[in-house]
Amino acid sequence: MVVRIDRVVTKGGDKGETSLGDGTRVSKTDARIEALGAVDEANAVIGVLRTHTRHRKVEDAMLGRIQNDLFDAGADLCVPGSAGDRLRMTEQTVARLEAEVDQMNAELPALTSFILPGGSDAAAFAHIARVTVRRAERSVLAVANTNVEVRRYLNRLSDHLFVLARVLNENAATDVLWVPGANRS
Repeated sequence: MVVRIDRVVTKGGDKGETSLGDGTRVSKTDARIEALGAVDEANAVIGVLRTHTRHRKVEDAMLGRIQNDLFDAGADLCVPGSAGDRLRMTEQTVARLEAEVDQMNAELPALTSFILPGGSDAAAFAHIARVTVRRAERSVLAVANTNVEVRRYLNRLSDHLFVLARVLNENAATDVLWVPGANRS
């Protein structure tokens, strides 16, 4: 399917409403629109992360696939009710993400502490993306009649980004570990 956008400024949302994929007009404060925006925000943050992974072909390719997946998730979210064959997020999409998590995690040392967001710039952005995805997941959960695979995908994606942050921290060598009570007097 080719998308063609002739006009960006439509003025259709000037009264606080927007259209869903089936043409239904809803308030821009509708839970579905909030969820779409949260998924879009996560995609944008991953785009920023990719500015720090360009030199890492494997990781950057994974993030590119994830960005495309998030557009697919948005396409599923914009259609209320059952979209049938139009759904783009599938069990296979989730399974691919799980396999990537398992593959990355197999190369890392076991966790011995919780990890604080940070380390390298790339890992810090991966953590920002992770928490942004968690917020998107909560927003999607508030919407009735959504593709269950979108919810599962977002849940796995936050795990993926956590493990990716460890990979980006020199395979966990520069992870910043939590020290419980470190600043207790």
